[in-house]
Amino acid sequence: MQGFDPASMNEHMKAHQVKAVDFALRRGSAALFLDTGLGKSLCELEWARQVADHTGRPVLILTPLAVAAQMVREGRKFGIDARQIREQGEVGDGIMVANYERLPKLDASVFGGVVLDESSILKSFAGRTRNMLMDAFRECPFKLAATATPSPNDHMELGNHAEFLGVMRQQEMLSKWFVNDTSTASQDWRLKGHAADDFWSWVASWSRCATLPSDLGGDDTGYVLPDVDLHLHRVTVDLTQSTGDAAFRMPEMSATSFHKEKRLTIRERCELAAQLVDHDKPATVWCETNDESAMLAKMIPGSVEVRGDMKPEVKEAALLGFADGDFRVMVTKPTLAGFGLNWQHCAHVVFASISFSYEQFYQAQRRSHRFGQTERVVTDVVIAETEGTIWRTIAEKAAKHDDMKRQMAAAMNRAQRTARTRIKYDRPLDLAFPTWIKGGSNEAA
Repeated sequence: MQGFDPASMNEHMKAHQVKAVDFALRRGSAALFLDTGLGKSLCELEWARQVADHTGRPVLILTPLAVAAQMVREGRKFGIDARQIREQGEVGDGIMVANYERLPKLDASVFGGVVLDESSILKSFAGRTRNMLMDAFRECPFKLAATATPSPNDHMELGNHAEFLGVMRQQEMLSKWFVNDTSTASQDWRLKGHAADDFWSWVASWSRCATLPSDLGGDDTGYVLPDVDLHLHRVTVDLTQSTGDAAFRMPEMSATSFHKEKRLTIRERCELAAQLVDHDKPATVWCETNDESAMLAKMIPGSVEVRGDMKPEVKEAALLGFADGDFRVMVTKPTLAGFGLNWQHCAHVVFASISFSYEQFYQAQRRSHRFGQTERVVTDVVIAETEGTIWRTIAEKAAKHDDMKRQMAAAMNRAQRTARTRIKYDRPLDLAFPTWIKGGSNEAA
């Protein structure tokens, strides 16, 4: 994994971005774990530009849906040429940008480098798609994976990145630094206490991590945003419906059975969500199902919904149209638009429905709550009075995530100060063996 000495960096880059891209180019294959709003897009574009110039071959940036066009726009803003493509016949020189869904129509072997934008979605892909990405770019000489700061206890995500980058197979990582915790029902992999420093030093040898520019020696001015103005709204529901033999419904709000309860409370939640966005400013309304999406779109005048069953070009046009201010209210799901999009023009976020996924909740908020936002972001969460378990789970995960991020930042800061640019754990020991061990004569020379 050999990189090269970077040329002059783009003049628009800030100090933390220069340091991150410099590291990634010198290493050749690397991950940039930069929290939302720290300028991952510019880092990806500059890395791709320099790799394309160095190799004389095109570089591919793969993005979530609708982010490809946004990436091209970002490049134009910073004076970097990038072109969106949909199939191999459109590939030319320089930086090519495509949605992940277009990968089967592309020949990975022609690219001198590849960038995975919002690379944490690797874990969201089905095994077939994840393996296709791994196989397609196994021999690619330059690789960059960029995503927000991963949850520090999501070791599988770090393992996915290490394996994609050719650093170490995930299973080897687990066996080296982790123990399978059989005391839990899920038998999670737990980092060995004595191995923590060594593990983070290894992670820092192939990545750079920052929640604020100062983590990489930059200036935090403008990046420290005010906390989200969070409001929880509980709607009253009729507990005499679907009671079976009981007088009142006692819903079991587990991760596998809460959908039934949501169907019973859909109207009350959607009505309140629609009331909350009854104003003249931009708003994003997040939901979980197509039924919720359709109901919200009917209740909110002038809104546009994005659903999974729409054609990709229709979804892309709507998502970009909202960013451009073509309409006021976007209704969609975190699974469709929760990654990569920049909606700083919108300072009102409404969740008409939530799931047990804290990551989806966090990422959906961060479409608006990010660098460049000029207003305090208001987040309204609507739940039925029977959904307390879901909200408590989200709140607990949020607190744990914040605590773990602080621990990770401290560990990575220590490791980044001492880690070498290149480190390999499978390197044979450089030992001089006596001639009698090597099978030679044991006579004195």
